Amino acid sequence: MPLRLILVTVAAAGALAAQTAMQHSDSFPELNLSNLIGPKQAPITGIASVIDGDTIEIHGQRIRFNGIDAPESKQYCDDAKGFEYPCGRRSAEALDGFLAASRPVECTFVTWDRYHRFVGDCRRADGASVAAWMVEHGQALDWPRYSHGAYAAQQAKGEAAKIGLWVGKFQAPWDWRTAHADGAAQSRQALGIMSRKLVAEGGSFSCEPRRYCTQIGSCEEAQWYLQNCSWGGKLDRDGDGKACESLC
Repeated sequence: MPLRLILVTVAAAGALAAQTAMQHSDSFPELNLSNLIGPKQAPITGIASVIDGDTIEIHGQRIRFNGIDAPESKQYCDDAKGFEYPCGRRSAEALDGFLAASRPVECTFVTWDRYHRFVGDCRRADGASVAAWMVEHGQALDWPRYSHGAYAAQQAKGEAAKIGLWVGKFQAPWDWRTAHADGAAQSRQALGIMSRKLVAEGGSFSCEPRRYCTQIGSCEEAQWYLQNCSWGGKLDRDGDGKACESLC
């Protein structure tokens, strides 16, 4: 068969195949990148409930701030005088106050994390970056593993000013979680509890202010703090379930 005839036959077959495909194009999904990776998540906007210093909840969706890490809710740090204070709780309270100053907050989707939390870049209604503010004010750390140093400049400012975590000594949140892996599955509830001073109370006992064994009058009181307060575990140094054993 002459080469010209072969080429004409192939071209005709190709044209017929193309025509058939066009006639039945509604039977096939469009093969583009958006179909392969799925629809892009729309931004989430609303009034946020604070879970901890790097996590909020809007409309029932947990949102983790991209590129930063804040102290865990149960984490304690040392202040300038070497005294322990609830830095995780302090970070959450700082975040709550910052968000309350300009509502609502809008979070732009970045990815999903392994806990199926929406990881995003969040801004207040006035456009202020939540993550940048938290890091610059020493209430969270730049997390290079995910941020690639995006908040390094803000962290340098906070450290130089010795504010927030930088006022004393602390363990990076990712290291603290590793060291406390047994309690890593902490129950996290919306932190309106903390920022609005709603405290657990039992008769004459209250979780605020925090107490030390030397300030506690009875075994019963010590056990109540252990069972009901976020800081209660500090009263049980050997982990045997008994708080302030000198009292019991």
